[in-house]
Amino acid sequence: MPRLLLFLTLPLFIADQVTKSWIVANFPSPFDPAGYGVEREVIPGIFWLHHAANTGVAFGMFNGTAYANYAFTFVSLAALAFIIVLHRKGAFPGWMSRLAVALLVSGIFGNLTDRLFREHATGKLFNGTFFDGYVVDFLRFDFGFPPFNPWPSFNVADSCVVCAAILLALSTFFEKPEEKKVESPS
Repeated sequence: MPRLLLFLTLPLFIADQVTKSWIVANFPSPFDPAGYGVEREVIPGIFWLHHAANTGVAFGMFNGTAYANYAFTFVSLAALAFIIVLHRKGAFPGWMSRLAVALLVSGIFGNLTDRLFREHATGKLFNGTFFDGYVVDFLRFDFGFPPFNPWPSFNVADSCVVCAAILLALSTFFEKPEEKKVESPS
């Protein structure tokens, strides 16, 4: 597991933060009315880059609500603690579930880092508190048919979480739990 964390989780976390920083540096702030909606078309009619701010969770649910960052920071930390407990109990026996955990940890840390440290482009946080950062979303797709028209914006960390969820679901079908060793009485 340490190798996966070093060679997969860490590089994906770095890629997530680098891409988000590039977006913040090259696109206007979504908090600036003049910058709202500015995007760059990458694949005509299908794929755009833009700078979106998200304090909520998947698909922008709870975005902008008063205590969203507090709640989702707590959820992220609780999920990390739960993963550690499950790992210690041997809940991830095979390569698929371990890969999923490495991706999940990368995604959690990527978006948690934003929530804790990403200040608004104005240089001011919402209420001047530590938990008023936002998650940078920047990938937007529209495939022209429901539910993909348009698909909600996302980032590298979100992609890691989705891939992890798929791998974890698949691992339940293809991986057998580790058998507990029963000590024989002497």
